[in-house]
Amino acid sequence: MSMLIHLTAGFAGLSLAAHLASHALAISRLRRVTVHAERDGEWPEVSLVRPLCGVEEFSAETLEASFHLTYPRAELIFCVAQEQDPISPLVRAAITRHPHIRASLLIGHEPWSGNPKLDNMTKGYRAARGEFVVFTDSNLLIPPDYLQHVMAAFTDDAALVSAPPFGAAPGTLAAEVECALLNAYAARVQYCVDALGFGFAQGKTLAFRKADLDGGGFEAMALEPAEDAAATKWARAQGRKVRLVTPMAPQPLGARSFGAVWSRHLRWARLRRATFPLLFVPEILSSALTPLAAVALASGDALWTAVYASIWFGADIAATRLAGWPLSWRTLIALPCRDALLAAIWLAAWTGRGFVWRGHTMQAAVARPDARA
Repeated sequence: MSMLIHLTAGFAGLSLAAHLASHALAISRLRRVTVHAERDGEWPEVSLVRPLCGVEEFSAETLEASFHLTYPRAELIFCVAQEQDPISPLVRAAITRHPHIRASLLIGHEPWSGNPKLDNMTKGYRAARGEFVVFTDSNLLIPPDYLQHVMAAFTDDAALVSAPPFGAAPGTLAAEVECALLNAYAARVQYCVDALGFGFAQGKTLAFRKADLDGGGFEAMALEPAEDAAATKWARAQGRKVRLVTPMAPQPLGARSFGAVWSRHLRWARLRRATFPLLFVPEILSSALTPLAAVALASGDALWTAVYASIWFGADIAATRLAGWPLSWRTLIALPCRDALLAAIWLAAWTGRGFVWRGHTMQAAVARPDARA
Protein backbone atom coordinates (compact mmCIF):
# COMPACT_ATOMS: atom_id res chain seq x y z
CA MET A 1 0.00 0.00 0.00
CA SER A 2 2.85 2.40 0.83
CA MET A 3 4.33 1.75 -2.62
CA LEU A 4 1.02 2.73 -4.23
CA ILE A 5 0.88 5.91 -2.14
CA HIS A 6 4.42 6.83 -3.17
CA LEU A 7 3.65 6.19 -6.83
CA THR A 8 0.46 8.24 -6.81
CA ALA A 9 2.15 11.08 -4.94
CA GLY A 10 5.04 11.03 -7.42
CA PHE A 11 2.63 11.08 -10.34
CA ALA A 12 0.75 14.04 -8.87
CA GLY A 13 4.01 15.92 -8.29
CA LEU A 14 5.27 15.30 -11.82
CA SER A 15 1.90 16.27 -13.29
CA LEU A 16 1.87 19.58 -11.44
CA ALA A 17 5.47 20.31 -12.40
CA ALA A 18 4.69 19.63 -16.07
CA HIS A 19 1.57 21.80 -15.85
CA LEU A 20 3.49 24.75 -14.39
CA ALA A 21 6.39 24.32 -16.82
CA SER A 22 4.04 24.23 -19.82
CA HIS A 23 2.51 27.54 -18.74
CA ALA A 24 5.93 29.12 -18.32
CA LEU A 25 7.10 27.92 -21.74
CA ALA A 26 3.88 28.98 -23.46
CA ILE A 27 3.89 32.48 -21.98
CA SER A 28 7.56 32.99 -22.82
CA ARG A 29 6.83 31.92 -26.40
CA LEU A 30 3.74 34.13 -26.68
CA ARG A 31 5.77 37.15 -25.65
CA ARG A 32 8.08 36.74 -28.65
CA VAL A 33 5.99 38.80 -31.06
CA THR A 34 6.75 38.29 -34.73
CA VAL A 35 7.60 41.57 -36.47
CA HIS A 36 7.59 41.84 -40.23
CA ALA A 37 10.47 43.29 -42.20
CA GLU A 38 10.25 44.00 -45.89
CA ARG A 39 12.31 41.69 -48.08
CA ASP A 40 14.78 43.71 -50.14
CA GLY A 41 12.56 46.76 -49.69
CA GLU A 42 9.48 45.02 -51.09
CA TRP A 43 6.37 43.43 -49.67
CA PRO A 44 5.57 40.03 -51.21
CA GLU A 45 2.05 39.73 -52.56
CA VAL A 46 -0.31 37.74 -50.35
CA SER A 47 -3.64 36.11 -51.20
CA LEU A 48 -5.94 35.87 -48.17
CA VAL A 49 -8.45 33.06 -48.75
CA ARG A 50 -11.45 32.83 -46.39
CA PRO A 51 -13.72 29.78 -46.80
CA LEU A 52 -17.24 30.67 -45.64
CA CYS A 53 -20.29 28.60 -44.73
CA GLY A 54 -23.39 30.05 -43.13
CA VAL A 55 -23.94 33.06 -40.89
CA GLU A 56 -22.82 33.04 -37.25
CA GLU A 57 -23.25 35.52 -34.42
CA PHE A 58 -20.14 37.53 -35.32
CA SER A 59 -20.03 36.95 -39.09
CA ALA A 60 -20.53 40.63 -39.90
CA GLU A 61 -17.60 41.65 -37.70
CA THR A 62 -15.19 38.94 -38.84
CA LEU A 63 -16.06 39.58 -42.48
CA GLU A 64 -15.61 43.34 -42.16
CA ALA A 65 -12.23 42.90 -40.48
CA SER A 66 -10.89 41.41 -43.73
CA PHE A 67 -11.27 44.80 -45.41
CA HIS A 68 -9.27 46.72 -42.79
CA LEU A 69 -5.94 44.97 -43.18
CA THR A 70 -2.95 47.29 -43.41
CA TYR A 71 -0.76 44.93 -45.43
CA PRO A 72 0.08 46.86 -48.64
CA ARG A 73 -0.06 44.01 -51.21
CA ALA A 74 -2.97 41.72 -50.46
CA GLU A 75 -5.96 40.34 -52.32
CA LEU A 76 -9.05 38.95 -50.62
CA ILE A 77 -10.73 35.79 -51.89
CA PHE A 78 -13.95 34.60 -50.26
CA CYS A 79 -15.13 31.07 -51.02
CA VAL A 80 -18.70 29.79 -50.69
CA ALA A 81 -19.95 26.38 -51.79
CA GLN A 82 -23.57 27.30 -52.57
CA GLU A 83 -25.09 30.43 -54.10
CA GLN A 84 -28.00 30.29 -51.63
CA ASP A 85 -25.70 30.39 -48.62
CA PRO A 86 -26.89 33.34 -46.46
CA ILE A 87 -23.31 34.62 -46.14
CA SER A 88 -23.12 35.40 -49.88
CA PRO A 89 -25.10 38.69 -49.83
CA LEU A 90 -23.09 39.86 -46.83
CA VAL A 91 -19.85 39.30 -48.74
CA ARG A 92 -21.15 41.11 -51.84
CA ALA A 93 -22.28 44.05 -49.72
CA ALA A 94 -18.88 44.25 -48.03
CA ILE A 95 -17.07 44.19 -51.38
CA THR A 96 -19.33 47.00 -52.62
CA ARG A 97 -18.60 49.10 -49.51
CA HIS A 98 -14.85 48.78 -50.11
CA PRO A 99 -14.30 49.27 -53.87
CA HIS A 100 -10.64 50.18 -53.31
CA ILE A 101 -9.86 46.68 -51.96
CA ARG A 102 -9.02 43.84 -54.34
CA ALA A 103 -11.63 41.32 -53.34
CA SER A 104 -13.65 38.58 -55.01
CA LEU A 105 -16.35 36.06 -54.10
CA LEU A 106 -16.03 32.58 -55.62
CA ILE A 107 -19.01 30.22 -55.52
CA GLY A 108 -18.99 26.55 -56.43
CA HIS A 109 -18.75 23.03 -55.09
CA GLU A 110 -16.27 20.41 -56.26
CA PRO A 111 -16.27 17.42 -53.88
CA TRP A 112 -12.88 15.81 -54.44
CA SER A 113 -11.20 15.46 -51.04
CA GLY A 114 -13.77 14.08 -48.60
CA ASN A 115 -13.28 17.27 -46.55
CA PRO A 116 -15.94 19.92 -47.40
CA LYS A 117 -13.83 22.72 -45.95
CA LEU A 118 -10.85 21.77 -48.12
CA ASP A 119 -13.17 21.41 -51.13
CA ASN A 120 -14.32 25.00 -50.51
CA MET A 121 -10.73 26.23 -50.19
CA THR A 122 -9.75 24.70 -53.54
CA LYS A 123 -11.18 27.41 -55.79
CA GLY A 124 -9.49 30.08 -53.68
CA TYR A 125 -6.14 28.32 -53.99
CA ARG A 126 -6.52 28.06 -57.76
CA ALA A 127 -7.46 31.73 -58.12
CA ALA A 128 -4.74 33.04 -55.79
CA ARG A 129 -2.17 35.25 -57.50
CA GLY A 130 0.02 35.96 -54.48
CA GLU A 131 3.47 34.59 -53.75
CA PHE A 132 2.00 33.49 -50.41
CA VAL A 133 -1.47 32.09 -49.72
CA VAL A 134 -3.05 32.47 -46.28
CA PHE A 135 -6.17 30.38 -45.51
CA THR A 136 -8.07 31.95 -42.62
CA ASP A 137 -11.24 30.60 -41.04
CA SER A 138 -14.38 32.69 -41.28
CA ASN A 139 -14.86 33.07 -37.50
CA LEU A 140 -11.43 34.55 -36.78
CA LEU A 141 -11.51 38.30 -36.01
CA ILE A 142 -8.26 39.24 -37.68
CA PRO A 143 -6.54 42.47 -36.58
CA PRO A 144 -5.33 45.05 -39.14
CA ASP A 145 -1.69 43.88 -38.89
CA TYR A 146 -2.58 40.17 -39.12
CA LEU A 147 -0.76 39.55 -42.42
CA GLN A 148 2.36 41.38 -41.26
CA HIS A 149 2.68 38.98 -38.33
CA VAL A 150 1.96 35.95 -40.52
CA MET A 151 4.65 36.97 -42.98
CA ALA A 152 7.13 37.68 -40.18
CA ALA A 153 6.89 34.05 -39.09
CA PHE A 154 8.03 32.74 -42.50
CA THR A 155 11.62 31.78 -41.79
CA ASP A 156 13.66 30.06 -44.50
CA ASP A 157 13.07 26.65 -42.92
CA ALA A 158 9.31 27.12 -42.56
CA ALA A 159 7.01 25.03 -44.75
CA LEU A 160 3.95 26.76 -43.37
CA VAL A 161 2.84 29.26 -40.76
CA SER A 162 -0.12 28.73 -38.44
CA ALA A 163 -1.69 29.93 -35.20
CA PRO A 164 -4.44 28.86 -32.83
CA PRO A 165 -7.12 31.41 -31.94
CA PHE A 166 -7.89 32.62 -28.47
CA GLY A 167 -11.48 32.50 -27.30
CA ALA A 168 -12.99 35.95 -26.75
CA ALA A 169 -16.32 37.65 -26.04
CA PRO A 170 -17.92 34.74 -24.14
CA GLY A 171 -21.62 35.37 -23.70
CA THR A 172 -22.57 32.33 -21.61
CA LEU A 173 -21.01 30.00 -19.07
CA ALA A 174 -20.63 27.40 -21.82
CA ALA A 175 -18.66 29.95 -23.85
CA GLU A 176 -16.50 30.64 -20.78
CA VAL A 177 -15.74 26.92 -20.61
CA GLU A 178 -14.79 26.99 -24.28
CA CYS A 179 -12.50 29.96 -23.59
CA ALA A 180 -10.82 27.84 -20.92
CA LEU A 181 -10.47 25.02 -23.45
CA LEU A 182 -9.09 27.23 -26.23
CA ASN A 183 -6.84 29.48 -24.17
CA ALA A 184 -5.22 28.12 -21.01
CA TYR A 185 -5.40 24.58 -22.42
CA ALA A 186 -5.17 24.26 -26.22
CA ALA A 187 -3.16 27.43 -26.90
CA ARG A 188 -0.91 26.70 -23.92
CA VAL A 189 -0.12 23.23 -25.22
CA GLN A 190 0.48 24.41 -28.78
CA TYR A 191 2.82 27.26 -27.85
CA CYS A 192 4.61 25.12 -25.26
CA VAL A 193 5.28 22.45 -27.89
CA ASP A 194 6.39 25.16 -30.32
CA ALA A 195 8.83 26.53 -27.72
CA LEU A 196 10.34 23.03 -27.56
CA GLY A 197 10.81 23.01 -31.36
CA PHE A 198 7.90 20.78 -32.39
CA GLY A 199 5.36 23.24 -33.76
CA PHE A 200 2.19 21.91 -35.36
CA ALA A 201 -0.51 23.54 -37.46
CA GLN A 202 -3.99 24.62 -36.42
CA GLY A 203 -6.60 25.18 -39.12
CA LYS A 204 -7.68 28.69 -38.12
CA THR A 205 -4.62 30.03 -39.95
CA LEU A 206 -2.71 28.04 -42.57
CA ALA A 207 -0.22 30.01 -44.63
CA PHE A 208 1.99 28.65 -47.42
CA ARG A 209 4.27 29.73 -50.19
CA LYS A 210 2.25 29.35 -53.38
CA ALA A 211 5.11 27.41 -54.98
CA ASP A 212 4.89 24.79 -52.22
CA LEU A 213 1.14 24.43 -52.74
CA ASP A 214 1.67 24.05 -56.49
CA GLY A 215 4.34 21.43 -55.79
CA GLY A 216 1.95 19.08 -54.05
CA GLY A 217 1.31 20.83 -50.76
CA PHE A 218 -2.36 21.46 -51.43
CA GLU A 219 -3.08 17.88 -52.47
CA ALA A 220 -1.24 16.68 -49.35
CA MET A 221 -3.86 18.38 -47.16
CA ALA A 222 -6.38 15.80 -48.39
CA LEU A 223 -4.37 12.86 -47.08
CA GLU A 224 -5.85 13.12 -43.57
CA PRO A 225 -9.40 13.84 -42.37
CA ALA A 226 -8.14 17.16 -40.90
CA GLU A 227 -6.28 19.49 -43.25
CA ASP A 228 -4.16 20.98 -40.46
CA ALA A 229 -2.91 17.56 -39.32
CA ALA A 230 -2.15 16.66 -42.94
CA ALA A 231 -0.27 19.94 -43.42
CA THR A 232 1.81 19.26 -40.30
CA LYS A 233 2.77 15.78 -41.53
CA TRP A 234 3.56 17.17 -45.00
CA ALA A 235 5.90 19.79 -43.50
CA ARG A 236 7.69 17.25 -41.30
CA ALA A 237 8.06 14.81 -44.19
CA GLN A 238 10.08 17.50 -45.98
CA GLY A 239 12.28 18.10 -42.95
CA ARG A 240 10.85 21.62 -42.57
CA LYS A 241 9.15 23.51 -39.74
CA VAL A 242 5.69 24.71 -38.81
CA ARG A 243 6.04 28.22 -37.39
CA LEU A 244 3.47 29.91 -35.16
CA VAL A 245 2.28 33.51 -35.28
CA THR A 246 2.30 35.81 -32.27
CA PRO A 247 0.22 37.57 -31.16
CA MET A 248 -2.82 35.33 -31.54
CA ALA A 249 -6.06 36.58 -33.12
CA PRO A 250 -9.38 36.33 -31.28
CA GLN A 251 -12.30 34.07 -32.09
CA PRO A 252 -15.41 35.70 -30.61
CA LEU A 253 -17.68 33.04 -29.13
CA GLY A 254 -20.85 34.82 -28.02
CA ALA A 255 -23.76 32.79 -26.70
CA ARG A 256 -22.50 29.21 -26.99
CA SER A 257 -24.48 26.27 -25.61
CA PHE A 258 -22.90 23.34 -23.77
CA GLY A 259 -24.16 21.06 -26.57
CA ALA A 260 -22.33 23.13 -29.18
CA VAL A 261 -19.12 23.12 -27.13
CA TRP A 262 -19.32 19.36 -26.61
CA SER A 263 -19.95 18.66 -30.29
CA ARG A 264 -17.13 20.91 -31.48
CA HIS A 265 -14.48 19.56 -29.13
CA LEU A 266 -15.55 15.94 -29.54
CA ARG A 267 -15.04 16.43 -33.28
CA TRP A 268 -11.53 17.73 -32.68
CA ALA A 269 -10.77 14.87 -30.27
CA ARG A 270 -11.88 12.22 -32.76
CA LEU A 271 -9.79 13.88 -35.46
CA ARG A 272 -6.74 13.88 -33.17
CA ARG A 273 -7.36 10.24 -32.36
CA ALA A 274 -7.47 9.41 -36.08
CA THR A 275 -4.48 11.50 -37.17
CA PHE A 276 -2.08 11.30 -34.19
CA PRO A 277 -3.24 8.20 -32.25
CA LEU A 278 -0.07 7.72 -30.17
CA LEU A 279 -0.19 11.33 -29.01
CA PHE A 280 -3.90 11.15 -28.29
CA VAL A 281 -3.66 8.20 -25.87
CA PRO A 282 -1.93 10.12 -23.01
CA GLU A 283 -4.18 13.19 -23.37
CA ILE A 284 -6.30 11.96 -20.47
CA LEU A 285 -3.35 12.78 -18.20
CA SER A 286 -3.58 16.46 -19.14
CA SER A 287 -6.87 16.84 -17.27
CA ALA A 288 -6.61 17.88 -13.63
CA LEU A 289 -8.95 15.07 -12.63
CA THR A 290 -6.26 12.37 -12.85
CA PRO A 291 -3.62 14.03 -10.64
CA LEU A 292 -6.30 15.32 -8.25
CA ALA A 293 -7.49 11.75 -7.78
CA ALA A 294 -3.86 10.75 -7.15
CA VAL A 295 -3.46 13.47 -4.48
CA ALA A 296 -6.68 12.43 -2.79
CA LEU A 297 -5.55 8.79 -2.76
CA ALA A 298 -2.03 9.55 -1.56
CA SER A 299 -2.95 12.05 1.15
CA GLY A 300 -6.45 11.01 2.15
CA ASP A 301 -6.88 14.67 3.06
CA ALA A 302 -9.37 17.05 1.44
CA LEU A 303 -7.23 20.05 2.43
CA TRP A 304 -4.17 18.84 0.50
CA THR A 305 -6.39 18.09 -2.49
CA ALA A 306 -7.83 21.61 -2.32
CA VAL A 307 -4.34 23.13 -2.10
CA TYR A 308 -3.22 21.11 -5.12
CA ALA A 309 -6.29 22.21 -7.11
CA SER A 310 -5.65 25.85 -6.13
CA ILE A 311 -2.09 25.70 -7.47
CA TRP A 312 -3.16 23.91 -10.67
CA PHE A 313 -5.99 26.29 -11.56
CA GLY A 314 -4.10 29.27 -10.15
CA ALA A 315 -1.48 28.70 -12.85
CA ASP A 316 -4.26 28.75 -15.46
CA ILE A 317 -5.58 32.04 -14.09
CA ALA A 318 -2.12 33.62 -13.95
CA ALA A 319 -1.38 32.60 -17.55
CA THR A 320 -4.78 33.86 -18.68
CA ARG A 321 -4.07 37.23 -17.12
CA LEU A 322 -0.52 37.46 -18.51
CA ALA A 323 -1.69 36.55 -22.01
CA GLY A 324 -4.56 39.05 -21.94
CA TRP A 325 -7.23 36.41 -22.48
CA PRO A 326 -10.77 36.92 -21.11
CA LEU A 327 -10.82 36.62 -17.31
CA SER A 328 -13.81 37.03 -14.98
CA TRP A 329 -15.37 35.46 -11.91
CA ARG A 330 -16.94 32.87 -14.21
CA THR A 331 -13.43 31.66 -15.08
CA LEU A 332 -13.27 30.13 -11.59
CA ILE A 333 -16.23 27.93 -12.53
CA ALA A 334 -15.15 27.35 -16.12
CA LEU A 335 -11.70 25.92 -15.33
CA PRO A 336 -12.79 22.84 -13.32
CA CYS A 337 -15.68 22.36 -15.75
CA ARG A 338 -13.12 22.37 -18.56
CA ASP A 339 -11.06 19.59 -17.00
CA ALA A 340 -14.12 17.46 -16.32
CA LEU A 341 -15.15 18.02 -19.94
CA LEU A 342 -11.67 17.10 -21.19
CA ALA A 343 -11.86 13.72 -19.47
CA ALA A 344 -15.41 13.07 -20.74
CA ILE A 345 -14.48 14.05 -24.31
CA TRP A 346 -11.40 11.82 -24.25
CA LEU A 347 -13.54 8.86 -23.24
CA ALA A 348 -16.25 9.68 -25.80
CA ALA A 349 -13.66 9.95 -28.57
CA TRP A 350 -13.07 6.19 -28.28
CA THR A 351 -16.76 5.33 -28.77
CA GLY A 352 -16.97 6.25 -32.45
CA ARG A 353 -15.48 8.16 -35.35
CA GLY A 354 -18.47 10.07 -36.69
CA PHE A 355 -19.14 13.79 -36.26
CA VAL A 356 -21.10 16.58 -37.92
CA TRP A 357 -19.36 19.66 -39.33
CA ARG A 358 -21.65 22.47 -40.54
CA GLY A 359 -24.35 20.03 -41.57
CA HIS A 360 -21.95 17.51 -43.15
CA THR A 361 -21.78 14.04 -41.61
CA MET A 362 -18.15 12.92 -41.63
CA GLN A 363 -15.89 10.17 -40.31
CA ALA A 364 -12.62 10.76 -38.46
CA ALA A 365 -10.90 7.92 -40.27
CA VAL A 366 -7.64 8.32 -42.10
CA ALA A 367 -8.36 8.21 -45.82
CA ARG A 368 -5.91 8.75 -48.63
CA PRO A 369 -7.97 9.80 -51.64
CA ASP A 370 -6.80 10.27 -55.17
CA ALA A 371 -6.10 13.99 -54.77
CA ARG A 372 -7.07 16.01 -57.82
CA ALA A 373 -6.82 19.63 -56.76
